[in-house]
Amino acid sequence: MMEPLTKNALDLIFEYEGLDQPGEWPGGDSGVTIGIGYDLGYVTKDEFEGDWKDCLDDADCQALAGVIGYKGADAKAKSSSVSHIKITDDQARRVFLERSAPHYQSLTEKAFPGVDKLPADAQGALVSLVYNRGTSMDGDSRREMRAVRDAVAKGDLQEIANQIRAMKRLWENTNQGGLLKRRESEAQLVESCIT
Repeated sequence: MMEPLTKNALDLIFEYEGLDQPGEWPGGDSGVTIGIGYDLGYVTKDEFEGDWKDCLDDADCQALAGVIGYKGADAKAKSSSVSHIKITDDQARRVFLERSAPHYQSLTEKAFPGVDKLPADAQGALVSLVYNRGTSMDGDSRREMRAVRDAVAKGDLQEIANQIRAMKRLWENTNQGGLLKRRESEAQLVESCIT
């Protein structure tokens, strides 16, 4: 079983995810996103209600449930209908720590068998990676994910860091500099565990 997320890992995730508000659609294939990277385009109504019902009032929950499943331009069009809702930092962190983090740690364990044997900061860097990129291992855009999986199985921290950095190729010619910085921060967090 993985260690709880370290302060270093949480700081990294919080820095790069930021605090999303329903009326500020993040772009791309995203859905309406709230809290700390909680994308309503990719959850079910039951998942959303289980995660947020203790933090939001019924009217806000009902309004946000109406944008579940919409992605891309459809989500952008729907975001104005929920722009009156404001998520607080406390609400966002509570949902992340109590609901999202355990879920993504479980996904990370499935994607990278043996991750629980790595140092805690390295585990956290990989949770950040999965939180941002998901767990798919298919296709050329995921070749570094497969290489990370192999390096985790060997406990090779330097190779894990190298492969996280190699992913930058996917965003080098885009205006997504935040992803380049995030991959570098994740790689450095893994390297900080090398003694």
